[in-house]
Amino acid sequence: MTLALRIVLIIFSILTAIFVFRKIYKSQIQISDSLFWIIFCCMLISLSIFPQIANYACKWAGVQSPVNFVFLVIIFLLILKVFLMSFKISELENKLQDFITEYALKNHVSEKET
Repeated sequence: MTLALRIVLIIFSILTAIFVFRKIYKSQIQISDSLFWIIFCCMLISLSIFPQIANYACKWAGVQSPVNFVFLVIIFLLILKVFLMSFKISELENKLQDFITEYALKNHVSEKET
């Protein structure tokens, strides 16, 4: 992994961590949701500071170069995050639909009583 890539990863990881911590401080994101991003930033910083981790994992996984391995890991983790967010959104949509149905039924019943 080149020095330039390592520096870019460190800078963007630190900036992302600062952004997440500011959102937590302003109560604009839940801590449970931000935990993924904090761990993600720490992982990228670790890979940047200790490129031997990427080299070893690259050989173990059979990937040709450490840079490709880093990008592969990033893509995999972001796809996993999108999947988990889709699952969470589906749950919220189901809860909202149940709430709307319950609310409509209560209003319909109360309108008949008056």
